[in-house]
Amino acid sequence: MIDINLNKVCKSYGFDKILNNIDLTVQKGEKVALIGPNGSGKSTILKIVGKEENVSSGEVSIRKGASIGYLSQIPINKDIKVKDYIYDTFKDLIKMKESLEKLEQDLSSNIKIIKKYTRLQEEFINLGGYEFETKISKVIAAFSITDEMMNRNFNTLSGGEKTICSLIKLLLIEPDILLLDEPTNHLDIKRIEWLEKYLKGYKGTVVVVSHDRYFLDKVVNKIVLLTKRGLEEYFGNYTYFIKENENRIMLEFKKYKDQQKIIEAMKKSIKRLQEYGRLCSPSGGEIFFRRAASIKKRLEKMEKLDKPKTKKKITIDFNSDSRTGKEVLKLENFDLRYDTKTLLENVDLNLFYKEKVCLIGENGTGKSTLIKEILNSNNSIKLGSNIKLGYIPQEITFEDNNLSILDEARKYFIGSEEYLRSALFKFLFVGDNIYKKIKYLSGGEKVRLKLFCLIQDKYNFLILDEPTNHIDMDTREILENALIDFSGTILFVSHDRYFINKIATNIIELKNKKLTKYIGNYDEYRRYYENK
Repeated sequence: MIDINLNKVCKSYGFDKILNNIDLTVQKGEKVALIGPNGSGKSTILKIVGKEENVSSGEVSIRKGASIGYLSQIPINKDIKVKDYIYDTFKDLIKMKESLEKLEQDLSSNIKIIKKYTRLQEEFINLGGYEFETKISKVIAAFSITDEMMNRNFNTLSGGEKTICSLIKLLLIEPDILLLDEPTNHLDIKRIEWLEKYLKGYKGTVVVVSHDRYFLDKVVNKIVLLTKRGLEEYFGNYTYFIKENENRIMLEFKKYKDQQKIIEAMKKSIKRLQEYGRLCSPSGGEIFFRRAASIKKRLEKMEKLDKPKTKKKITIDFNSDSRTGKEVLKLENFDLRYDTKTLLENVDLNLFYKEKVCLIGENGTGKSTLIKEILNSNNSIKLGSNIKLGYIPQEITFEDNNLSILDEARKYFIGSEEYLRSALFKFLFVGDNIYKKIKYLSGGEKVRLKLFCLIQDKYNFLILDEPTNHIDMDTREILENALIDFSGTILFVSHDRYFINKIATNIIELKNKKLTKYIGNYDEYRRYYENK
């Protein structure tokens, strides 16, 4: 049974065409990921299916009677208590419960009241009236929503908190079609893993936009890649998509090369026959000209294959000419407080040369605060010898957002304008794009520009706070490859388990005001707990 069907859907904003003749079919119960470059129209498809946007042309069909739940990247505003916002999901059941409680007070030998109470109670039971509060409690506990937060006004929440509350409400509603736009943003690993388990068992249809590759591996059974040519479908998870996509590109490239050989042979035949025709002219040459014209006509009618596009590779070299000592960072009897809250108490920690360490822990445990303390190292935090420290913050900022890419890069680059342009080209800043102002850059472009500026100073110790936030998969891969090749030491905070697996040699867990170090990447850390 088909839940969603898009037929030749087009969507434009002014002269900017986002979607062009898109065909998409989603079967009931499928768990589908929409992936593709930023700006390719993934979120627009969710908005169209969720009836948040209208199409410019084409047809959208949703299974009759199917309910739809949509989680937007941009949080909503509601002048309401958080508790009332969440409990509103079950407002009809809450009213029925109140009616039952009133009837219980009036129960007597009155047959009419007893019958009314019995009918209402039966309906209440059939609708899950005795389970909904337990259901709410479980989901709230999974996302660690406190009583204090439940009693706050929804509009006073941060953007991340609003998104989490909106996600909770959607999961409680359990719509037939669940549309999720970057649902793992603002969630720590514990909450992401809970969501993965929940969605794997979800009976309805799920369509998700996410850059979290580990999450996609765990949840989806179909990948839809948005390209300039249209949609490509892959029936598997993200890892399957990567392998199959490479196979498809190789096959397309072989077909392209084979066709190019045929085209070249036909061109040579045309040239040779025309030459024979000229040599045999004026008598007897016409037959060669006719043969040449026939081949030329076939060549013109041939449907030419486009050369398959492969990802442009960026070679990023963070490596410094000088190395640090063996001990890069040392914490001794270290305490960490934020306002009146104690985050760490009497901890010791050592980081050594060439270690690539990921700091993990639930939201609010103090990971970013610890990073800031290390950057402002005091007596309890000791940096090793010959340290040159580079830092990428969670929210990337620049001193002057009105500067162009070229102007910002010029502040760090030593060399001629010609060499600077050539260097920026390697970071995919091409042509007039280098004059684009920083304030108009996407998340991925800001990361690439920050990386460009960072590598000019040849750091040997990198500290990164959620470096994969707000960047597309291609930019994540660029960053991963650069950090894998980096010969210095890295300390980073991340919830991106795919990224952690590729980079980390060690895990440091911040839990219960202590730091515990584990050897290996995220999967090895998980196996430690599973075998404990």
